[in-house]
Amino acid sequence: MDSRNLEKAMDIISSLLINEEIHRDRGANRGLYEEYLSNAEVYDMVHLMAGKMNLCLYEYQGGIYVSAGEGNRVYGYSNEELKRVLGLRLNRELYLCYFLIYQVVATFYHDSASDTFIEYMGVEELIHNTDSAFAKLTTDLEILVLKEMEENSFKTLALLWEELPLVTGEEGTSIRASRNSKKGYSKLVFNFLVSQELLAEAEERYYPTARFKALITNYYEEHQGRLYEILNQEEEKDDAADQPDPGE
Repeated sequence: MDSRNLEKAMDIISSLLINEEIHRDRGANRGLYEEYLSNAEVYDMVHLMAGKMNLCLYEYQGGIYVSAGEGNRVYGYSNEELKRVLGLRLNRELYLCYFLIYQVVATFYHDSASDTFIEYMGVEELIHNTDSAFAKLTTDLEILVLKEMEENSFKTLALLWEELPLVTGEEGTSIRASRNSKKGYSKLVFNFLVSQELLAEAEERYYPTARFKALITNYYEEHQGRLYEILNQEEEKDDAADQPDPGE
């Protein structure tokens, strides 16, 4: 093993872990991208290191990006850690944020065949899309009682969302991150995605970053079948629950 190649591979991994850009056309790390692309030993060592650290490595339009693999306790978040970061108390509040993040992803990137992203989205669009998604997944919310359902079920999340006001009187015209309203939850999620350098914000408009596009494009290719399976299973459970008992 060439010690120089090992050093270059470690430079690439360390730069990715501190969110430094490695791109062929811009930035101070263009040389690292060239090493990664043209040196087979460096390329193999980077992927070996990433795999050993349970990191997912993605290439997208001349850049290299990394994210924590599933269950990565060093570079990722546990549910409890994420609740603290977001200022949440209950698991169902966290699961609602997960659902909102999914709506952000689905809004920006809904066609894997064309690799097309919309330019930006805002709080109002996220609220509208979440309302529509829950309307398709659940029915008869008025007869449900929150405490009687599993906290991670779609019906629980839909009822929690439905009970929220659009905005509280205290918020006025400004939108503040909070658990008190639909706009507050939306702002909470957008702020988190901005802090992770997945979105960029300008005048309450949120734009996908190159890192977001890299992660989502690759994630959809790998997991979109599983995402649809989860949603379809929930719809099937709801349909089954609505059917009369044949023994009655």
